[in-house]
Amino acid sequence: MFAPREALLESFKRALLAADPARAFANLKFKQTRGRTLVLGAGKASAHMAHALEASWPKDSLNNLSGLVLTRYGHTLACNRIEVVEAAHPIPDAAGLEAARRVLALASRLGPDDHVIALISGGGSALLSLPVDGISLDDLRGLTAQMLASGAPIEAMNVVRKHLSQIQGGWLASRATSGGTQLSAYLISDVAGDDPSAIASGPCSPDPSTFEDALDIIAQWQIAAPAAVLDHLRAGARGEKPETPKSDAACFQRVSQHIIAAPSQSLAAAAAFWREQGVAVAMLGDTVTGEASQVALVMASMVREALGGRNPLFKPPIVFLSGGECTVSLAALSAESKAAHPPRGGRCSEFLLALLHALGPQSRVYALAADTDGIDGSEDNAGACFDPQSLARAQAQGLRSKDYLLAHDAFGFFQASNDLIYTGPTGTNVNDFRAILVTAPTE
Repeated sequence: MFAPREALLESFKRALLAADPARAFANLKFKQTRGRTLVLGAGKASAHMAHALEASWPKDSLNNLSGLVLTRYGHTLACNRIEVVEAAHPIPDAAGLEAARRVLALASRLGPDDHVIALISGGGSALLSLPVDGISLDDLRGLTAQMLASGAPIEAMNVVRKHLSQIQGGWLASRATSGGTQLSAYLISDVAGDDPSAIASGPCSPDPSTFEDALDIIAQWQIAAPAAVLDHLRAGARGEKPETPKSDAACFQRVSQHIIAAPSQSLAAAAAFWREQGVAVAMLGDTVTGEASQVALVMASMVREALGGRNPLFKPPIVFLSGGECTVSLAALSAESKAAHPPRGGRCSEFLLALLHALGPQSRVYALAADTDGIDGSEDNAGACFDPQSLARAQAQGLRSKDYLLAHDAFGFFQASNDLIYTGPTGTNVNDFRAILVTAPTE
């Protein structure tokens, strides 16, 4: 039997293993074509996906395989036939812009005997940034920073991105299939509901959103968009710019899409582990969204139910499992506050700190929250894990959980309490993983 903290870490390990691209591609059979097979892709997991694809590709046809994928700095994995380029995330940079231009150019040189394989994972929205004419890289960088600080959900941010891109929102599929080429997209989902149009802003998917939707999102979340961005979106809303390809576009008749790893699979693997340990599982699902600190308050109420021992649905020992992507709003912080105590960390560690603060001192609750790509927000940790002594370790150093929560510095708090989790880049990305363990009362 694992100790509680070790069990949390092992359940996270099982979740990551279930989303390993090598495992997914080992079970796939690829159709051979008379022409070339071109691999194009982007995302935090794209290099590992490309490596796994090469490893499972028929050895006698490797000479027909080539391609280019973009991944985040530090997430690369060398391939033999597919070029891997690193670029910035979440704020796009010139390296990503240049590589995105190359991707679009490669997609435009295909014929009916060729085949495109698209490898798409979360993070591709920022990495595969090629704005439309009239929108500069600086415009895109400024807009992205504003959207991230606003607390807008990723699905909303991606609606705006699609309507500023030459690649996202189905445009890559439109370009790649224009010569009669077939396109097969393999996706690792990091979004609630596994909607392909929302993963990396859907470069190979029909886009149901509109220019009007993008403008509504900017207004709703009070995003200070650059003038060039607003001008383009308004022109699109007036019908002066082409809308993103919709489901009736002819290009999608030559496109197939396959989800090869998803948050639900990882949660199921973790649940199986906990049941092996004799722990009941309360599966909260993989679509949990909202402000991280507010989500933590809701889950704290469930934990209290389990601690009280009167709710038959939450009888300890029990673990609460959930996935999905929360948000952290920084817009309310003043410049002076940010300078005095810079925000550090990400949505997983912020959720965990809010949960710890809400529960206060306790002896039977252990919890872990981590991003499955191995990086939680602004620092290099995957997330954090607390135990019944975490508060005391931090308080012994003069730290108050409330102060660090208000400053959005969960990283600093858990660094002091020695609770940070480091995995390095994991090679996958199926969103956030949260596990809250309530142990049985001692006799």
